[in-house]
Amino acid sequence: MFAVNLAPLFTLGDVIRRIAEILRIDGDEVARSGVRVLGIWVLAWLAYRVVRLAARRIELAVDDGDDSVTTLRERRGRTISQLLRSMGRVVIYAIAILLTFNVFIDIGPILAGAGILGLAVSFGAQSLVKDVISGFFILFENQFGIGDVIEVAGHSGVVEKMTLRVVVLRDGEGVMHVVPNGEIKVVSNKTRGWSRAVVDVGVPYEENVDRALEVLRDEAAQFSTDKAWGTQLDGPVEVLGVESLSDSAVVLRTLLRTQPGSQWSVAREFRRRIKNRFDKETLDIPYPQRRVHVRVEGAPGPEPIVQAAAGAAGG
Repeated sequence: MFAVNLAPLFTLGDVIRRIAEILRIDGDEVARSGVRVLGIWVLAWLAYRVVRLAARRIELAVDDGDDSVTTLRERRGRTISQLLRSMGRVVIYAIAILLTFNVFIDIGPILAGAGILGLAVSFGAQSLVKDVISGFFILFENQFGIGDVIEVAGHSGVVEKMTLRVVVLRDGEGVMHVVPNGEIKVVSNKTRGWSRAVVDVGVPYEENVDRALEVLRDEAAQFSTDKAWGTQLDGPVEVLGVESLSDSAVVLRTLLRTQPGSQWSVAREFRRRIKNRFDKETLDIPYPQRRVHVRVEGAPGPEPIVQAAAGAAGG
């Protein structure tokens, strides 16, 4: 029987040497350079894994296990972890690329030339430098973080991403806004520390205002002790009283201090309960009215006719 030799005809070293002979370069030097490059990128991969692991540990350290409310500590931790990932990736890859070039050529003169070129470019990139400096102080002063609802530069939304150059917002319609940090002059943070919902309830002038206030206070007390919604409140619901006398209603104001970011859902639920309670107590919801004066020839004076706005428009 014939013996079959399963050994490869050419080893990797042979292939490298054949290519080196064709290109007329030192094959052993090419092999050593390849091993160094491979080692550089393996170390870069390991370094980025460590950065991602550190970022993940930060997120786990600030997580309190309650997904219904995002605390300030959790937002701060997510912001730092995201910045650590983005900055770490850029720094690690930049160093790996420079070390790879250094394996084949001396990068010292290149770095010196890049420094002079960078100085020249910096004069034309003042807005970029402004963005980076502003981003640094935003992060240092903790003005807002990932998950905060803010209003900046005429745009409002949830902060999805932050870097030293830009802030990425997502508004209620799903539109993404990318705002350079240098354009941020004033920050309105709607979810920092605690939030507040202002609920105005209108009752007709014909209703007893004191009775309406009594019903409203009773419903507010029940809502404050509700097991499902009480955890999203930061104190009892306050019924301030008569806020204004509008054209067709007496406006009663209610304040609900909530956990950060819960003001919108709490306000919607409280309005729903008020509507159901008013229906149960036979308290009417006001509607726009219009007073029309009709003057008839020979009559002593105008006869006032009060109609609903919709009815007056139709008549």
